[in-house]
Amino acid sequence: MQIFVMTGASDGIGAEMARQLAATHGAQAGLVLAARGQAKLDAVAAQCQGLGAQTLVVAMDVRDEAQCRGLIDQAVARFGRIDALINNAGVSAQALFSDVKAQDLHWYEDLMKVNLWGSVWCTHAALPHLKASHGRIVAVSSLAGLIGVPGRTAYSATKFAMTGFFEALRAELIGAGVSVTTAYPGVVATQIRYRGLNASGAAAGSSGLKEDDAMAVDVCARLILDGMAQRRREVVMTARGKLGRFVKLLAPGVVERMALAALKDDVKPH
Repeated sequence: MQIFVMTGASDGIGAEMARQLAATHGAQAGLVLAARGQAKLDAVAAQCQGLGAQTLVVAMDVRDEAQCRGLIDQAVARFGRIDALINNAGVSAQALFSDVKAQDLHWYEDLMKVNLWGSVWCTHAALPHLKASHGRIVAVSSLAGLIGVPGRTAYSATKFAMTGFFEALRAELIGAGVSVTTAYPGVVATQIRYRGLNASGAAAGSSGLKEDDAMAVDVCARLILDGMAQRRREVVMTARGKLGRFVKLLAPGVVERMALAALKDDVKPH
C-alpha cells in the first residue's frame, strides 16, 4: 500500500488528484486528505472510498504549525508510513500593490503562511518518514512562481518563495532518495481565483485573468501526478509557460508584456 498525504484536498485540483490516485491505485492507496472544510473533505473521501481506497480525513488549517505537525502524526498513527506528501493548499490574491492600503497590508503575511509556511511545516514534519520510504514530495506552485504577474504581487511573492524553498530542498535530498517535484499550473478551471483576496483582504469574487483557454482540472491533476510518479524535478504545464520561462532569460520585457496581456482590461494598471 502507498500512503499519500495531501493538503488542499477538499476542492479543485486537490480533490481531483485524490480521485485519480484512488482510481489508479484502488485498495493499494491510503489517502490522508486535509483541508479546512470537513463536509467537502468527507464528500471527496467517500468518492475515493467508492474507488477502493482507504482514507483518513483531517480538517485542519495549514496556517497553524501545530496542526501541520498533527496532520503528519495522524497519518503515521493510522497507516504507519508516508510515501508521498502533496503540498497543494493555497490561496490566490489579485490586487495592484498601489491599491492596497497600509492597514490592509497584513494579508500579504497571512497569504505567505498558507502558500509557503504550511508547506514548510508539513514537509519538515513528514521528512523523516519520507526518508524512510524513499518517498516523494510535491509542491504545487504556479506560473506566478516563475514569472511575476502584475496585479498578483502577493501571490507571486508566496509562490516564488515556495519555488526557491523546494528547489533548495531538492538539492539537499539528492542523497536521501527523496524526490521533490514542483508543479507550475497556469490558469486552471477552478474557483481559486474567485475565492482569492482583493486589495482589502476580502474575497475577490471574480478573476482578474483571462480564462478562455483555462486548463481542465482533470488534465492538470494528471500532469502533476505523472510528474510525481516519474520523480520529475518540475512540471511546467503550458506552452506559454515554457516559452515565457525561456524568453525571460533573454528578453524580460517581452515576458512582462505577455503577463500584462493575460489580465482583463478592467484590472490592468493605469
